Amino acid sequence: MLSKGRVIVAAASLAAIAATFVLVLPRIADYGAVWRVLHTLSWPWLCGLTGVTVLNLATFPLPWVAALTGLGYVNELRMTMASTAFSLVVPGGAPVGMAASFAMLRAWGLDGAAVTRAVALTGVFNQLSTFVFPVVAVLLLAVEGTVSMGLELVALLGLGVAVAVAAALASGLARDRFARAIGDRAAVLASRLSRLRRRGAVTWDGTAFVRFRSESLTLLRERWLALSVTTLVNQLVGFLLLELSLRAFGITRAQVPVAASFAAWSIGRVLASLPLTPGGIGAVEIGLTTSLIGFGGPNAKVVAAVLVYRAASIAPTVVAGLLAAATWRLQQPLGSPVRHEDPNTLR
Repeated sequence: MLSKGRVIVAAASLAAIAATFVLVLPRIADYGAVWRVLHTLSWPWLCGLTGVTVLNLATFPLPWVAALTGLGYVNELRMTMASTAFSLVVPGGAPVGMAASFAMLRAWGLDGAAVTRAVALTGVFNQLSTFVFPVVAVLLLAVEGTVSMGLELVALLGLGVAVAVAAALASGLARDRFARAIGDRAAVLASRLSRLRRRGAVTWDGTAFVRFRSESLTLLRERWLALSVTTLVNQLVGFLLLELSLRAFGITRAQVPVAASFAAWSIGRVLASLPLTPGGIGAVEIGLTTSLIGFGGPNAKVVAAVLVYRAASIAPTVVAGLLAAATWRLQQPLGSPVRHEDPNTLR
């Protein structure tokens, strides 16, 4: 049964989403005008958008291919579609998706330490890209002399978050004694929580974290380039989908340059990462629309492009992901993924 707090959060999210589509967007552009713009979409552009939508789904597991060997592309595609769907329909964003990934992989029998490393590294690289993109956008717009104060603020915020994440990762991996101390404290906390659930104390301690640190550093040294490239490919295909959506409805580069659409997209990614509504629905649409119009895009065309972009980003992912989530317990991983079980592994 849902708690009162969760009901309140869900109701607030639904109210915010409804306000976006019932009150805010119609004031930016009349839905009648938007509908007429949507009818101008030609078959070649529709096919192009469909192709990029499929490509977007196909790139989801690429960072996992780099971070977790032995599972295979098809299995990782099933897992990432399911976890991404959870992050889109449940408030909480990326942490919800990461938790779903961990649960699915452990249920398939994969080693807990290997899964934890993969979840941590793919999550860190994804979040770093989210907060670094606005910095890149500011640099691109600075070349054109069109940087806004709002975007500069987002870029500074993103840079600060990226530096903080990198510093936290570096400090956690810097020395064995730090890892041991963190592990011992985590074990004490985990044991207390376990007792509250009427279970015994955990069997691991700081030694497991020291081993985890060593193995994570090895993986990072070997795969950092592959993780960086695959994360960028996955994210930039999403930008390509927005770019094609804009051009499909006749928004020219003279009205909204590529650097400007990249800046708007990077702002949208930051908004989507905040646990405001499931998938950032509502907040992302407003952020994208106001940014693109501010750069010079026509109101009705911008709203039409944003709605198509968001529908292509969310709807296929949710449908495919929920189907994968509903069937993952019924199907073992295809092929023979490597399973290594260690009794001292963090569980």
